[in-house]
Amino acid sequence: MAQTVSEEVEELLTGDPVAAHLATCAEGRPHAAPVWFRYEPAEGDERPVIEVMTTGKKLANIRENPRVALSIQKSEAGHPEWTITVRGTATVVEDEEENERANRRINRRYGTDPDDWSENTLVRIAVGSASSQTY
Repeated sequence: MAQTVSEEVEELLTGDPVAAHLATCAEGRPHAAPVWFRYEPAEGDERPVIEVMTTGKKLANIRENPRVALSIQKSEAGHPEWTITVRGTATVVEDEEENERANRRINRRYGTDPDDWSENTLVRIAVGSASSQTY
């Protein structure tokens, strides 16, 4: 499979923990909300994956339409250093043990209690494309 995420973008996605905005769509209307995430590089013929834990409207929208986008930005005093846009297909993971492990991985990345937000559900986004801009 062709590389969908460049090495430079992978470094940004695995670097400093910044928030992403997850864009979903339902009933022809967009919905965007901030989420924490964890990037997992491609293995073999698989696509790279971004994991998020979510609930509510975002989760309901993904169940209805799995096509999503993420907008990720790092900035200093309101001035962007870089931005990344990811488009992909989301899969809701119902396995309770995998949800717990993923939640702990994401919380560890952001330096919070491993069991915070344990009621959320894991969504894995298979990356279809990723573009970036540095400033």
